[in-house]
Amino acid sequence: MSAHSVLAFAETLPPLQRPQTLPGRHLLSVHDLSLGETEFLLALAMRIKAHPADFREALHGRTLVTLFEKPSLRTRVTFEVGMGQLGGRAIHLSPDEIGLGRREAIKDVARNLSRWVDAIMARVYSHADLAELARHSRVPVINGLSDFEHPCQALGDLMTLVEHKGTLAGKTLAWVGDGNNVLHSLIYASTRLGLRMRVATPPQYLPSPEVLATAVFEGGQILLTNDPREAVAGADAVYTDVWASMGQEAEAETRRRVFQPYQVNEALMEAAGPQALFMHCLPAHRGDEVTDEVMDSPRSIVYDQAENRLHIQKAILLALLPEA
Repeated sequence: MSAHSVLAFAETLPPLQRPQTLPGRHLLSVHDLSLGETEFLLALAMRIKAHPADFREALHGRTLVTLFEKPSLRTRVTFEVGMGQLGGRAIHLSPDEIGLGRREAIKDVARNLSRWVDAIMARVYSHADLAELARHSRVPVINGLSDFEHPCQALGDLMTLVEHKGTLAGKTLAWVGDGNNVLHSLIYASTRLGLRMRVATPPQYLPSPEVLATAVFEGGQILLTNDPREAVAGADAVYTDVWASMGQEAEAETRRRVFQPYQVNEALMEAAGPQALFMHCLPAHRGDEVTDEVMDSPRSIVYDQAENRLHIQKAILLALLPEA
């Protein structure tokens, strides 16, 4: 679907229309979404971005609770601001306040919150904990990041690519670096939307075999390589992420040595070609996975990605919460 056709589709949506298949469901993985649901979320997010006033009271009286085991800038601010812009409210719970599985059993946290709030967003270390939270919750649970996936990030990234490239089908996204949670969500999403993926990682840092097998089985177009230049050649966008995520601090020095050849710098972007955009989910460790010259260049769309987290998450909230 092109940017023009996505926006044209978005303009046909009534201000408060929800997809009938999503209310009451959880969003733990991009793989949970069908092609039609993915396209709907992208279109709805673009409609919200273009006409925010249409949705100002869409979630009036609704409450979202946000559970954070990991610190966050973008995830916390975009969910709290987004809920407020939709007329609802968000309650933030820090690790010390919630203590998933430590202060209180995960199933008890889910059962209590389900009595009080309309949705739960959780940013956690363990995807298994997130899945347990969802199993015992009577309200929608949204994955704000786990060690296995980051669906809100990937959906916002796809929205950003549509805005800049006009279409996803037949385009090529090159990933350079660690085979991590963001990459997993992008692989699942690319399979749905016909986006070709080229993935360059060190041999010991490949993405999950489960994700790769599922994507290939479903017709995904994925090239795996250890050569960053092979991955980026002719790509429409080059994407990287930090070499050591939160919880991997003890591995930081080892990872820095292993990943140094995978730095996205001016030479690698030149190898990609003039058409290539630069993407990063942030926060960035400038001087490690990316240089200042690339981060701050006209090709960089990292702040567009960050902005679109707000719009895609508002679309997700609208889609998951049934009309009052």
